Amino acid sequence: MFQNGRNSFYLFIIVLSQFAGTSLWFLGNAVIDDFAKLYTTPVNIALVTSVVQAGFIIGTLVFALFTIADRFKSTHLFFLCSIIAALFNLSIIWFAKDVFTLCVFRFFTGFFLAGIYPIGMKIASDIFSKKLGNALGFLVGALVIGTAFPHLLKAQVFQFSFTKILFASSFIAIFGGALIFFFIPASKPLASGRIKYSEFKKQFRIPAFRNAAFGYFGHMWELYAFWAFVPLAIQLHNTLYKPQLDIPFWSFFIIGIGAVSCVIGGILSKKWGSLKVASVSLFVSGACCLLSPVLLTAAPILFLLFLFTWSFFVIADSPQFSALVAQSVPAELKGTALTFVTSIGFGITIISIQLLQKFISSFGAYGFWLLAPGPLFGLYFLLKKKFINRSSKMVRTI
Repeated sequence: MFQNGRNSFYLFIIVLSQFAGTSLWFLGNAVIDDFAKLYTTPVNIALVTSVVQAGFIIGTLVFALFTIADRFKSTHLFFLCSIIAALFNLSIIWFAKDVFTLCVFRFFTGFFLAGIYPIGMKIASDIFSKKLGNALGFLVGALVIGTAFPHLLKAQVFQFSFTKILFASSFIAIFGGALIFFFIPASKPLASGRIKYSEFKKQFRIPAFRNAAFGYFGHMWELYAFWAFVPLAIQLHNTLYKPQLDIPFWSFFIIGIGAVSCVIGGILSKKWGSLKVASVSLFVSGACCLLSPVLLTAAPILFLLFLFTWSFFVIADSPQFSALVAQSVPAELKGTALTFVTSIGFGITIISIQLLQKFISSFGAYGFWLLAPGPLFGLYFLLKKKFINRSSKMVRTI
């Protein structure tokens, strides 16, 4: 009983810290109108989102290539990166005089998020080696709320100025890092100080790892592009119907519903397994992609119901992919594997975000069809993984 109580406390702290750190992530999307007014050079959602993603990708590559996640104490790394990311975020207020410097600060914020999101997953996987899908469900749920949080601060309910939003998110991120540092026991580093480039090839030779990774890549093609353009989808809808919807308010709740789905998916994974939960989520979100041109132009109630449904399923599989990846590699490479796969996945998001901006500009709601190949691709590899698992069981019983 004591063990369960302690683990519940650890999970609560990790979840709270993950929410705090990831509140820095989509901040630019929530205050994009303020940035557009500040600078003479045009700035849009695709640019502000992609530059953070690019920073995160470079950061995760550096962490993976130097096996940083497995060579240093994860809790110390999380705390340090939380402070540095928060400082870069806060620096926008005083030093971002044009779009270029804004992008530089957002890039480095993204770079040090590589020490928050995947490292948080590693901390959770170290503590919850059993029932990992359930734990990661709560953890990714925290990421979802962190992603949506700046939209809430910008909504008419609060109407925070962009400087207040920057201050609030930076303070929260540092606070989250401190919680991890002071309350979560530091695990012993497992990897040696030597960089092992050959390990990346070895990982992809493992069928379970390879299929989980490719499934995740298909999921990522859809996820962040969808999140980035939720405000634009509502804006397009407002041109068709009145009264107009409060874009930041509804963006927060639409994106935030994914936190509930991550938790539910985590609970279901204990009964169904991560593979089944991820497969169902990909199937439904893929169907939403195909239905989007009709339902994104539907009456307000149906439109909101559709976006809530899409957002619910678009993220529910994310923690399950992390669990599948973590469980398919040796313990000493777990952190590096998670970081490496995450890096590639986020590289894919830059392409889909940039293309979606162009497709929506050219084709309106039909532009969202661009996202459909992602879940279809991911579903193919998950079904392939399921077939491999069944084949392996049959071989063992012969």
